[in-house]
Amino acid sequence: MKTTNQFHLNSNTLNMVNKTLKTFFGTALMASLIFTSCSPNEDVNYIPTSGPDRPTAQEFSNIRHQALENITQNFQFNADDGFITLTSTHGVSISIDGNCLTKNGNAVTGMVDLEYVEVFEKGNMITTNKPTMGIMPNGDKALLLTGGEFFLEATQDGVTLETNCVMQLEVPTALTGGADNAMILWYGNIDEDGNLAWEEAEAEPGTDGENTVFTDPTNYYVMFNQFGWTNIDRFYNDPRPKTTINVTVPIGFNNTNSGVYLSYDGEDSGLAQLDAYDPISGKFSEHYGQIPIGLECHLIFVTEEDGNWRYAVKPVTIAADGSTVFSLSETSIATENELILQINNLP
Repeated sequence: MKTTNQFHLNSNTLNMVNKTLKTFFGTALMASLIFTSCSPNEDVNYIPTSGPDRPTAQEFSNIRHQALENITQNFQFNADDGFITLTSTHGVSISIDGNCLTKNGNAVTGMVDLEYVEVFEKGNMITTNKPTMGIMPNGDKALLLTGGEFFLEATQDGVTLETNCVMQLEVPTALTGGADNAMILWYGNIDEDGNLAWEEAEAEPGTDGENTVFTDPTNYYVMFNQFGWTNIDRFYNDPRPKTTINVTVPIGFNNTNSGVYLSYDGEDSGLAQLDAYDPISGKFSEHYGQIPIGLECHLIFVTEEDGNWRYAVKPVTIAADGSTVFSLSETSIATENELILQINNLP
């Protein structure tokens, strides 16, 4: 009897222990699920890098690169011909002196390949990631209005060439809404994240207008002395008080696989970019405080999906320290040409 009673006591004890353990682990599991589902940092902690709605950084980079390739024009000329002039698709005259070209410090002879890009509209600025953000004297960035963005690179047998003379672009002012006498020359810098910003070129005294833009009613005459990205621009001017804004994008997107831009209503020749991204909050920001309060504009979210563009556009009136949220359900799929048309048709 004593042995039997001891057995029943142990069984009851084990049952109580099992019930306690089940209750403990069930509670812990439920708490874990609640924490995972309701964590305010879900957007930050859950960042898938692939899938139907979340492209990789490389896939997003590829679609931007393809957009740039699609508008790249290729020319060939003989350096022995000396001063030559080429005409682009949009009627821009490109003048280069072949006698001034060098390869590894030596004068160039024979055939030269010239790669050329011209950007005038916001749709192409978005697809190629070439916004018009100018670097201010204090290092901040603000919107520029452009008379055209240009890229030139000369090569021979795959080797990049240099020039020791001034080159010239003759750009029709009609391409960007008419002549603006405030336009000056800027050179483009691309940072480690692939974002382009523009730095004012310094005119060089004693030269024939080097690093200068001359304007008449029909053309901008651009005198520049280096290959790469060149821009005819001036800062956007608005006397209203300025602010910064923040934008939250759908879960799984960040500054490596998506982008956020700002189109000012009524300004067809400029595009701002929210180039600052906070991985803690998961938000894009224009953190320089240069956006006019009360401005009517459109925020644009873009990313890649299966070789096409996924995008969303929202009309916004800028408020002090304003915030905007994009959800995936608000986005649409478009080809490159469809997206460009949508952006170019914004107010």
